[in-house]
Amino acid sequence: MPQKEKEDLIVDGERLDGRKPEDMREINIEVGLLESPEGSALVELGDTRVLAAVEGPKELHPQHLQKPDRAVLQAKYNMAPFSVDDRMSPKPSRRSKEISMVTRKALEPVIELERFPESVIKVHIEVLEADASTRVTGITAAGIALADAGIPMHGLVQACAVGKLEDTMVLDVAGEEDAYGKGDIPIATINGDIDEVTLLQMDGDVSVEEMEEVLDLAEKGNKKLYEAQKDALKGKFEGGE
Repeated sequence: MPQKEKEDLIVDGERLDGRKPEDMREINIEVGLLESPEGSALVELGDTRVLAAVEGPKELHPQHLQKPDRAVLQAKYNMAPFSVDDRMSPKPSRRSKEISMVTRKALEPVIELERFPESVIKVHIEVLEADASTRVTGITAAGIALADAGIPMHGLVQACAVGKLEDTMVLDVAGEEDAYGKGDIPIATINGDIDEVTLLQMDGDVSVEEMEEVLDLAEKGNKKLYEAQKDALKGKFEGGE
């Protein structure tokens, strides 16, 4: 698919949706929406909506998959068939398997898995509506769903995507920016601290100088997400809802 010209994606410092390069879309987080799983969370980032649910810890079967000194974390990312304009196949895709793997790796560093030997903690991520940045929104939803489930952790994990529109780096990639931009860099952190990165991927060419800007934007975005995560948890557990 041919790339659009810069003036189509960013004009006079404004993006297609009116945001400045450093602006995020509106963030909305709700926790404890589901009764059956131990924890759940819905994260809305603009028109991207992702639901995460957590089961466990519970005994892992079959037993040969158990680890004697720690729990096993399983993550499953899925896009609902109705989440995009072109109907998705309900079968797991290569992309969904890859995102499931990187999600697990982004979450593992904060979870005290050693407390639950021979057990499993399952994280289910369902994309309900997709307007780009679904993998990072899923990680953010999973991070707070784990907290809602009472899983012992060293901190909260959150993630955002920085994109490249011609020569301009932008925070929180959305819509056509994802389809026509020149770069997409998902970054996950612990408690919004860019010195504690649990995931960094790169699609596109980014210079060393641009990478410094990427990290600055990611830290700004993840700090906002971290504050939103904390506010959502306080709203539930302090009786604010």
